[in-house]
Amino acid sequence: MERTFLAILALTASTFSGAAEEIAPTAVVYVDGSVETSLTGTAGDPAMGREIAGNKSLGNCVACHEVTDLADVPFHGEIGPMLDGAGDRWTEAELRGIVANAKIMFEDSMMPSFYKTEGFIRPGNAYTGEAADDTFGPLLTAQQIEDVVAYLATLKE
Repeated sequence: MERTFLAILALTASTFSGAAEEIAPTAVVYVDGSVETSLTGTAGDPAMGREIAGNKSLGNCVACHEVTDLADVPFHGEIGPMLDGAGDRWTEAELRGIVANAKIMFEDSMMPSFYKTEGFIRPGNAYTGEAADDTFGPLLTAQQIEDVVAYLATLKE
């Protein structure tokens, strides 16, 4: 009986642990700018996404966008569209594509590609005077992208 229970427990754990792997920035599939598949297989956390969107050291969405829900964060920009109602204007897949790499959907966008590691010239390695190396990762992690997408999806008119 105990062995049967342990075998079932092990099978269940292996089924759930291998459910999804993080998609690398170079493996993201864009369809008309949208990314249908979650980058992590884990639902985003809207509260964490709100933190990332308003944090000047992370997403810093407010540098370019106005967001009424982030009124507690000073100095909203006006370069990008207002994000109020983003959850009504775009699907989750479209939001994921826009946050990961807006230039695929909006070619002339000034928005940084938050989940991209190739196809552009990187500045030097911080302030060392050394050339950039291969240690640069994306601006946001896959889970942070999912969190921001979850937050933006909550912004309804």
